[in-house]
Amino acid sequence: MKTAVACAAVAALSGASAFQAPFLGSRVHGKATSASAVTMSAQQDFKQAAAGALAVFAGLSFLAAPAEAITKDQIDSLSYMQVKGTGLANRCPEVVGEGTINVAGKTKIVDLCIEPKVFQVLEESSSRKGEVKKEYVNTKLMTRQTYTLYGIEGDLTSEDGKLVFTEKDGIDYAATTVQLPGGERVPFLFTVKELVAKAAKGGSSVAPGFQFGGAFKTPSYRTGLFLDPKGRGGSTGYDMAVALPGLQSGEEGDKELFDENNKTFDVTDGQIEFEVNRVDAEAGEIGGVFVSKQKGDTDMGSKVPKDMLVKGIFYGRLE
Repeated sequence: MKTAVACAAVAALSGASAFQAPFLGSRVHGKATSASAVTMSAQQDFKQAAAGALAVFAGLSFLAAPAEAITKDQIDSLSYMQVKGTGLANRCPEVVGEGTINVAGKTKIVDLCIEPKVFQVLEESSSRKGEVKKEYVNTKLMTRQTYTLYGIEGDLTSEDGKLVFTEKDGIDYAATTVQLPGGERVPFLFTVKELVAKAAKGGSSVAPGFQFGGAFKTPSYRTGLFLDPKGRGGSTGYDMAVALPGLQSGEEGDKELFDENNKTFDVTDGQIEFEVNRVDAEAGEIGGVFVSKQKGDTDMGSKVPKDMLVKGIFYGRLE
């Protein structure tokens, strides 16, 4: 039976489009496009904007289950060699159904998969009239198919009459780099570390339309052992650029290179909102869309991080 399912899955995915990277942002240089009115001033602003973005995003045609969609059972039935080189390992399973799951007692969300579809960066642009405004622009993905988060799990509890998901473990970060239309590359750590996501409304059931979200931590893109081209690091390496000792005497000239010489491990805050649009009550599976806002890389404290907006789909299983 397993062999038959595997063959059916491979046959369904035999089209070239099934193995293409699921990233749906701009993969070619082009004109920057505005994509969101999300402000970065407060979490409440983001929640309100994300609610509208989720509604629009959930209705986009590319999020409807395609003919080559693959379920969790089909993925599990495939061997390593059948998955290798196809891009399936970077995809979240699809969920079919619109049922309801009642949460009672000790419940966990396991196998949580978060797959980005669109990466955007907040940039300043000026009009012909000289007006300067900030808007999110699409980017070109530079990272290969290793940017999906998977195997995340945590407790699903009830607090003040609302369901709350607390992230505990899993592959909850992925180093990712995107390129702006002008050619500048922006590295960032796509993550949901220490996520605490609370339901938007009270209740103890999960059904299509169920929304939940909350804050998470974004660790530094680099760790203390990383050395820059001058051999400087956070916990090892030189404490100055050897080629310019006169500027780094500690008395004069050191100020302009202080951030470059004194590496830091910066941890910033992020915010993510989920909306469930598919539920398989029998299997305990849920699927839907998400919108996430976080900071980009600071180059270990020497640069101002850019604001990132990530949109995509997710999958999870309640047990």
